[in-house]
Amino acid sequence: MNKIIINIIVISLGANILFAGEVKGSVKYVGKPPKAKRLRMDADPVCAASHQETAKAESFVVDAKGNLANVIVYLKNVKYNGKAPAEAKTLDQAGCVYTPHVLGVQAGQPIKILNSDATMHNIHGLPKVNREFNFGMPKTLKEKSVTFDKAEDVFVVKCDVHPWMKSYTQVFDHPYFSVTDKSGNFSIPNVPDGTYEIVAWQEKFGSKKTLSQSVTVKSGNAEVNFEFTRPKPKKKKK
Repeated sequence: MNKIIINIIVISLGANILFAGEVKGSVKYVGKPPKAKRLRMDADPVCAASHQETAKAESFVVDAKGNLANVIVYLKNVKYNGKAPAEAKTLDQAGCVYTPHVLGVQAGQPIKILNSDATMHNIHGLPKVNREFNFGMPKTLKEKSVTFDKAEDVFVVKCDVHPWMKSYTQVFDHPYFSVTDKSGNFSIPNVPDGTYEIVAWQEKFGSKKTLSQSVTVKSGNAEVNFEFTRPKPKKKKK
């Protein structure tokens, strides 16, 4: 009897893997990109000394080909009954900037917060659905951990000691999300067959100007590409 149950479980898992695919693609920006702002770190000599070159804000990271980094791409309104990963995501404070700048995590999945700097940080998360957190991390405290219980749209995580330090986190109730790399590419594996709404969020455009489209996955790969465009200037009233 036990063997029959085990076989049924194995067959079921195999079927789920068989009828699943990967959603991948890229995100680009069309138009003249804004200039990256210099991060002024003079207030803390440790921060200033940690960069040989001028540190730049990561709110809009685009290369010469228009490939856009740090964009969250995810499937919307997806049913998922699996458990959150036990393996923690990492948010590091290194060189007095947050790495990664944009983070996606599942509800119930721990986030390991590191302080790789020889200076004091105060990490302050500002979720609205989950509990807000705010704690100091002196240079002697190298690691803390936080976990969010509920799915939530993008919110800010900042440092109250260094005002230029900001990162963005989105909490999901499923694993079907990704963040674009420096080449603007993303990949969402193991997506069950079906038709979904796929959404792209970028910091400067915000939650009110996300891009979305429909994607169908059928036992293989599906490709989706997004293009953010520079908003047209408003006409002045005569």
